[in-house]
Amino acid sequence: MQYEGNLESLNSRPLPQWYDDAKFGIFIHWGVWAIPGFAPHLGNISDAFKKDYSRAVAMTPYTEWYANAIKVPGTPSAEFHAKEFGNRPYTDFKQPFEEGLKQWDPDEWAEAFRNSGAKYVVLVTKHHDGYCLWPSAVGNPHEKNWTSERDIVGELARAVRAQGLRFGVYYSGGIDWTFNREPLRTLGDFIGSMPGGDYRAYAMAQTRELIERYEPSVLWNDISWPTGFDELLQLFADYYNAVPEGVVNDRWVHEKLFSKLMRYRLSRRLFDYLAQRHIRKNPDAVSGAIPQPIPHSDFRTPEYTRFDTIQKKKWEATRGMSHSFGFNRNDTDADYSPAETLLSDFIDGASKGGNLLLNIGPRGTDAGIPAEQLSRLKFFGEWLSVNGSAVYGTQPWRRNGSDNSDAETDGGVPVRFTRKGNDINIIFLGSPSGSTLRLRDVSLTGEGKLLDDGSPVTLRQEGEDLVLEFRTPLAGKFAPAVIVTTRD
Repeated sequence: MQYEGNLESLNSRPLPQWYDDAKFGIFIHWGVWAIPGFAPHLGNISDAFKKDYSRAVAMTPYTEWYANAIKVPGTPSAEFHAKEFGNRPYTDFKQPFEEGLKQWDPDEWAEAFRNSGAKYVVLVTKHHDGYCLWPSAVGNPHEKNWTSERDIVGELARAVRAQGLRFGVYYSGGIDWTFNREPLRTLGDFIGSMPGGDYRAYAMAQTRELIERYEPSVLWNDISWPTGFDELLQLFADYYNAVPEGVVNDRWVHEKLFSKLMRYRLSRRLFDYLAQRHIRKNPDAVSGAIPQPIPHSDFRTPEYTRFDTIQKKKWEATRGMSHSFGFNRNDTDADYSPAETLLSDFIDGASKGGNLLLNIGPRGTDAGIPAEQLSRLKFFGEWLSVNGSAVYGTQPWRRNGSDNSDAETDGGVPVRFTRKGNDINIIFLGSPSGSTLRLRDVSLTGEGKLLDDGSPVTLRQEGEDLVLEFRTPLAGKFAPAVIVTTRD
C-alpha cells in the first residue's frame, strides 16, 4: 500500500508485527565524545534538574553532551577539559576517534548483539554535536568535514543484518550544536535551541539520505523536528513507501509558535522560572522523561522510566546501563544497574506491551564495548535463550478481567504475565525458592511446565489464590518462567 502525506493515510497504517514481537533492541551511542568520555557523577539526569537547575543541561551525566558542557565555565566537564586537553577545540576529537576505528570489528559487535537475544539495533548516526557516522553527501555549512570518512552506519547495518537482526538509525533532528553554538544551561535553553534557517533543509536532506542509503527498519528521531507539519507528514509517507515495514518514534514535535518564541531570551527565562517552581513543588515530575504524544507515531519512548500499566499505544523504554548513554571513563561496575534489575525492568515492560531499547556506549579510543556492558548483554542472552518464548511475540495478559498484569507470591516475589494464543506465561521477578509457590489473587487453569527444563508444574486453585507445585525445589534460578497452556 502506498501512503500519502496526511494523517488519515498515515494513521490507517497498522504497526508492523515484527516490531511488536521483537521486545528487545540495542541502542548504540558512539561518537567523538567517547574520546574524552567524561561527565560528572552527580546522579541521574533528573537529579541535575532538581539540584542545579540553573546549569542542569551542562551538569547531566550524559557524556554525549560534553560539547555543550565544556562551554559553561565552572562545570566539572569544563574543568576536566581544561586540565586534560587545555584549549583544544571539541573538533580535535575527530582524529583519535577515527584512529580508534582501525580496531573496530562490526561483525564482532553484531554477534554480541545477536547472542544477547536482541532482535534489532538502533545506531546513533548524528547526535547533538552534529558529527555524522557516515560520509554524508549533504555538507554541513557550519562545520566542514564533520563526518566520518569510514561508513560506520553502512558497515554496521550489513553486519547486523547478516546476524538476522533489524537495523535502525537515530538522528538528532531537534538539536545540532554546529548550527546553534550558544551554550545551553537550563531546560528553557535546551527547548529553545532548535536551529532554524538553513538547518531545516539540512536535517531533512540528511534524514532522506539515511533512508535512501540504508533503508532502516527504525527511524528514531530525537528531541523535535525543525520543519513544518506538512513536510514532516510527507517525510513519514515517503519513508513508509520506501521501507514498508519501517517504524517511526514519537520525538518529532514539529516547529510551532512555541518553539519559535523560545528562541527569545525573555521567553526562555519566563519558562525557566515556571519550570523551576514546578520542579520544586513536584520533584517527581522530572523522574525520567516521557515525550508528549504527537499526531502520528508508531511507538512512544519513555526514557529512564517505563509505563506502570498496560498501554493501548505501542511503546519502547530506552535507557543506558549506567546514568549515561555515551561511554564514561569513570564508570565502574558499581555505577551500572545490576543485570537482574535491567532484566526485571525488561520483563515488566514486556508484560505491559512495551519493548526495551537497551543502550551500549562503546569506547572511542579502541572501539571496544566495556566489559561491564558485555556482561549484562550476556546475562540477557542466557535468560532469553531459555525463556525467550515467554516474551517474544507475546501480548499482555489482562488477568481476571482487569488491565493489571502484576501479582506477587505470598513470599513477596513480584510476578508478571504475558500471553501468546492459549498460553499464559508466569514470570517471577526474583529468585523464589521451594517447590510450592502461592500467587495471590490469581485464577488460572491449565497444564503448566517450567520453561528452563520442561518439567511439569501442577496448578491448583485455592480460593482466590493460585498454587504452583514444582517437581523439584526452585533454587538459584533468577526470573524462572512457567508456561501454562489453558483449557479455554
